[in-house]
Amino acid sequence: MTTTEFGIVYAVHIITSHFGSVASKVCECLLRRGPLSSREISRLAESDINHTKVKDILYLLIQHNCVQAFSIEPPDGSESKATVQYIALFSNILHRARYNKFSKVVNEELGSQCSGVLDGLLSNGRLTLEQLIDRDRDSKKQMGSEAIRDSLQKLVAARFVERVPSPEPVLGNKDEGPAQKKRGAKASKIFKEPESLDERILEAATPVDAIRFPFIFEQGSSSTVADDDSNISEGKRKQPEVDYTSGPSNEVIWRPNFEELIRRLRHKACVEMVKERRDEGCANVMKAMLEVGRSQEKKAKTDKSLQMSMGSIYEELIKTDAGREMTQERVEACLEQLSATSSYLPAFVIESDGSYIVDFKSIISVAQKDEMESVVMRRYGKEAFRMFRYLSQEDRFVETDKIADAALTEKKDTPQILLKMWKDGYLHMQKLAVTGVYMPFLLWKVNKLVVSRQMLDEMYHASLNLSLRLTHETDSEKEVILTLLLLPMEKLEGALKERRNKYRAKSVLLTSARFKLDDAIMLFHDF
Repeated sequence: MTTTEFGIVYAVHIITSHFGSVASKVCECLLRRGPLSSREISRLAESDINHTKVKDILYLLIQHNCVQAFSIEPPDGSESKATVQYIALFSNILHRARYNKFSKVVNEELGSQCSGVLDGLLSNGRLTLEQLIDRDRDSKKQMGSEAIRDSLQKLVAARFVERVPSPEPVLGNKDEGPAQKKRGAKASKIFKEPESLDERILEAATPVDAIRFPFIFEQGSSSTVADDDSNISEGKRKQPEVDYTSGPSNEVIWRPNFEELIRRLRHKACVEMVKERRDEGCANVMKAMLEVGRSQEKKAKTDKSLQMSMGSIYEELIKTDAGREMTQERVEACLEQLSATSSYLPAFVIESDGSYIVDFKSIISVAQKDEMESVVMRRYGKEAFRMFRYLSQEDRFVETDKIADAALTEKKDTPQILLKMWKDGYLHMQKLAVTGVYMPFLLWKVNKLVVSRQMLDEMYHASLNLSLRLTHETDSEKEVILTLLLLPMEKLEGALKERRNKYRAKSVLLTSARFKLDDAIMLFHDF
C-alpha cells in the first residue's frame, strides 16, 4: 500500500520528535520525492542545509534504520559510476512508535534480560556486542557481560535481532531487475520479483540467513562470520572496501529485526481474531499452528502458511498448559470449525489431504472488515452500518432501492446516507442512464482497497493529533514534571499535586488511545 499524505506528515513528526527539525527536513524530502543522492537532497530540501550536514543526517538516520543507501549499476558499456542514492524506510519510521510493543513481545517470550538488550538496540539503532556490554556497565542495574552475551544469543536464535544489512546494495538496471540470491532450480521457478523499489532495495540488502542470523557464540569467535562478506550476495551487492556490517574490531553489528517483531504481533492479532469469532479452544489450536509454521514464513505479510499435519499441530499444542487440557478429538473438532465457511465468515484454515494451511489473508481481511464497519457505525450510525456491511458482502454495484430493502431502511432516507458516505470516500457511485427515465439510477459499491487507504490516512491523521496533543500537555506542564524529578510523590501537596494527577490522567488517556490506534494502523499497513 502506497504512502498517504497524512502518513508522510505523521512519519515526519516522529522524526522531528526523535531527531529534530533539520533531520525531519531531510526525511520529508526523501518521503515525498523518492530516492535521491545526498547532493540532490541538499538542493531540494526546504531548508538551507549544506551537503556536509545532509550527509551527517543521513548517517544518523541510517544508524537508526530509517534510511537505506543503495545504487543502481550503470548500463552495460557505460563508463559512468553508480551514484549512491538514499531512500526513506517509511515502515521503520512508524516502528519507532511501537518500541514498547516490541519490548513486551520479547519480554513475554524470552524474559526481562533479553528485553533489556533489545531496548538497547531499539534506542541506539545498531550496536556491537562490545557496545552493548559498555552500555550495561554505565547503567544502574547491571546485567553483566555473560548475561548480555547469552541474551543476545537468544535474541538472534529467535530472530528478534539480526546482523545489519549490506550498507550499499547495488540493484541491477531496470531491464535486468534486482539481483537474486543463489537459488535452486525449483526455487527460481517460483520466485517473484518484488513489486516496489523499497522491496527491491531491502531484498538486495538482506544477506542470506546463515549470515543474517549467525550462531557466532557457538563458534567461539564473533569474527568468524565476518570473514567473507561476499557470501552475503552472489553478485547482487557492491562489495565495499570496508565491511560496515562489522565494527572496527571485525565484530558483528546488530540491529532489531522489525520483520520478525511485526510477524509476532501479526500472529497475536490472528489468534485474537479467532478467539473473538470462534472460541478459546480454536484460538489455542491456531496459536499452535502459527508456532509450527513460523520458521517457514519467508516474510511478515504471508498470505498462507505451508501445509502442516495434525500430528505436528497436536505436538506443539501440548507444550502449553491450555493445550494439554485438549484431547486430539477436540483439536480435530476445532480444525473442522476453523475450516468451515459461512455467508458471513470465511474459512480461517484450509484442509487439504489431511494437512492444514493457515489462511492469513482471510483472517486479516475479516479483522479489517470489522474495523471498517466499526468506523462507519461510529461516524454515520446503525443504518449506514447495515448498508455498508451489505455492500461489502455483495462486492458489486447495487442500486439504491435494493440497498434500502436489504438494510431495512426508509427508501427516502437511503440516498442521503449513501451520498454522505460517498462524499467521504467510503463508497463508489456509478450513474446508470435509462432510456425514457429522467432521473438516472444510482449504483453503489464498496471499493475495499480505496476504503482501506482512506481509513489508513485518517488513522495517521488521528495518531498525529494525539501525539501533538500529548506533546502540548507535556510542554504546558513542564513545571510539574521538573518538580516530580526533584521531590518524591508523598511530598507533593495542594494545587501542585492536583495538577500532577490531572497531567498523569491526560497522559495515560492519550497514550492509551494512540496505542490502540496504532493497532489499527498495523492491521491495514503492516499485516
